[in-house]
Amino acid sequence: MNDTKNKVLSGLIWKFGERISAQVVTFVVSVILARLLPTEAYGLITLVTIFITFANCVVTNGFGSSLIQKKDATNTDFSTVLYFQFIAATAIYILLFVTAPLIATFFGEGYEQLAPVLRVLGLRIPLTAINNVQQSYVSKKMIFRKFFFSTIIGTIISAVVGIRMAYAGYGVWALVAQYLTSTTVSTIVLAITIKWKPELKFSLKSLKELFRYGWKILIASIIGEIYNELRTLIIGKLYTSNDLAFFDKGKQIPNIIVTNINTTISNVLFPAISNAQNNITDVRNMMRRSIKTTAYIMCPLMFGLAVVAEPVISLLLTDKWLPCVPYLQIYCITYCFEPIQTSNLQAIKALGRSDIILKLEIIKKGSSILILFAVMNFGVDAIAYSLFLTTLIASIANTLPNKKLIAYSYRALFVDMSAGIVISAIMAVIVYAVGMLLNLSTLAELIIQIATGGIVYFAISAIFKVEAFTYLKDTMIEMISGVLKKQKKE
Repeated sequence: MNDTKNKVLSGLIWKFGERISAQVVTFVVSVILARLLPTEAYGLITLVTIFITFANCVVTNGFGSSLIQKKDATNTDFSTVLYFQFIAATAIYILLFVTAPLIATFFGEGYEQLAPVLRVLGLRIPLTAINNVQQSYVSKKMIFRKFFFSTIIGTIISAVVGIRMAYAGYGVWALVAQYLTSTTVSTIVLAITIKWKPELKFSLKSLKELFRYGWKILIASIIGEIYNELRTLIIGKLYTSNDLAFFDKGKQIPNIIVTNINTTISNVLFPAISNAQNNITDVRNMMRRSIKTTAYIMCPLMFGLAVVAEPVISLLLTDKWLPCVPYLQIYCITYCFEPIQTSNLQAIKALGRSDIILKLEIIKKGSSILILFAVMNFGVDAIAYSLFLTTLIASIANTLPNKKLIAYSYRALFVDMSAGIVISAIMAVIVYAVGMLLNLSTLAELIIQIATGGIVYFAISAIFKVEAFTYLKDTMIEMISGVLKKQKKE
């Protein structure tokens, strides 16, 4: 039992370290490259990445989860999946290679380089097929330290390659080299460091058995991937590569923050609620705690980033990226609803109601696509604002089942979210006013605005004894006290 706990704790530490380290390096590199490369290069890469991501989804999603889920997965199982995925990936790559000129023609002017870029960057598809099986083995054996080093080494080497090529004037090919190098190095490092090696066996029986579990995940992933990339495809087709670059870049910074917070919620809340699923009161209390705490953390980050978006983009990416500011602000406000979606869905899933999850997905994705089609001809701004509307609808839909399942009402939800939203709104107004009153350099103003925002937010929280603030403060004190006691004993 203790061995399992240690493995889980070690896995969480290494996985969290891998995620944060890789994202920090990737973000720094993206800032450097954004300053060096033309915006059109990012629009082109964004579009090409859609096709490669979708191809990877079709090839890898499902079988990797099947290998992890199967209790007695053998070397034959891993080898079978490796060969199948590699053959399927190669076939899809050949299809993309042949159709690349047609895809470029479909998107028209401004995407003349799309065909050669897609053909080269598409080499990631068979590489990812191999890497996916390696990652499944790492997860199965809970040896996340191996994955940590493969990711970090790949990220750093690809960063050096991308930056050097950007400085040398290679334009969009700097991004191609960066992405391709990252996947290649990560795959090579894992091949060297993990003990698993494929054997010359292929079992059709094994493949069928794994497919019985994995096909549902595959279909769900494909539907989700199509929906997630639909806005990008529409902007790429109806508008310019610059419009697409600004839209995608506006999403990047808030998405980094939200993805990390949401991943933490999912990893912790789902198993916790699963263990308490027979006690509805405990389930409801855990979910409410999650929403209160996450909203308290996420809302000030999103409101604050929305207010200081212009100086942040100007300093990090230069003024040529300022058109992405409105999209960044829309994403910030939209992401404030993520705690509602994530926590409610994890509760429903933990209670074993996958049927409700499927129904919700059909309702949410169906209504979102209809809204998107209705506004797509009214400009990129309209497409961006539609995201806010569809997120609001999704938040309401995700909460509805829990009114019955755990007696969690909309009124209770409003109360749980209100502290984070109200204090964040007050803080944002004050930060904005400070920015208007100051007449300093952009960097100096930004530092003062961020400091002011932090002081105001925590001061109001302390004065009014906000529950989430008290909970986080007490938890931090308890953790630090525990560490100090442990060091004393040693």
